[in-house]
Amino acid sequence: QVQLVESGGGLVQPGGSLRLSCAASGSIFSINAMGWYHQAPGKERELVATITSSGESSYADSVKGRFTISRDNAKKSVYLQMNSLKPEDTAVYYCNADLIPYSRRNRSFNYWGQGTQVTVSS
Repeated sequence: QVQLVESGGGLVQPGGSLRLSCAASGSIFSINAMGWYHQAPGKERELVATITSSGESSYADSVKGRFTISRDNAKKSVYLQMNSLKPEDTAVYYCNADLIPYSRRNRSFNYWGQGTQVTVSS
């Protein structure tokens, strides 16, 4: 059973920082790209940042220069350092991974975490 578990959300004032973490567990053969998405109330889920297995990253325009994605392949984990947070960053943040489980090594599958709430407010 493969799981992604996020942590690190919370309430922060505008201009503050938070660091989100996501750890994959279970019978995993390999992990390809990992990423973070967010979903604000009444809006669709949107891509925030992604990172490949070799460490190449990409970001949504709205977070460039403020957020940094990183990963630790040995720990099967991905992180999102969020600085200079704005009220419009308020959303549920979801971890995503494209990975190959041991049980089905012929292809990769897309997995989601349960989400962690980030609220930016004074």
